[in-house]
Amino acid sequence: ALPIWLTTEGEKVSCVDKIKVWNENLDEIRAMAQEAFEDAVLMGCDERQFKNVIKDLSEALVNPYKKAKS
Repeated sequence: ALPIWLTTEGEKVSCVDKIKVWNENLDEIRAMAQEAFEDAVLMGCDERQFKNVIKDLSEALVNPYKKAKS
């Protein structure tokens, strides 16, 4: 299921074009992660470890547009 996208203020995003781009990006990420997961499992990697690595990867994403705190 696709998420309901929210603004930084917690309101629903209403721009259809933005939602379309974000959903397409999410689908691409999901497909790539699934393929990498299947490769890892077929090659003998521990399923839980791979999922934890993906989780850690998402947690390490950095917002380059975040304003510095004064």
